[in-house]
Amino acid sequence: MPLTSTKTPLFLLLLTAFVCSRTWFVFIDDPEGPNLLIVTVLALILFGASYLAWKFIPATTASTKLLLAICAQLAIVIGLYPIA
Repeated sequence: MPLTSTKTPLFLLLLTAFVCSRTWFVFIDDPEGPNLLIVTVLALILFGASYLAWKFIPATTASTKLLLAICAQLAIVIGLYPIA
């Protein structure tokens, strides 16, 4: 799947950042539920880290770079889970 636009991968990274952030807070036993501000802040942190990974990964295709950046988001969320 060749990605010709530069906005499409960034939108997908932002979308997966929000999904990962929301999912991480769902698995925490909080009786009040996740706060929208906190979910957004974690999503922005995830997006920033995955954007850096996407920008500096020396991959041959854009779809490979996108997949590795999404894997970076998942690795961060999985690494944060034992802390909670």
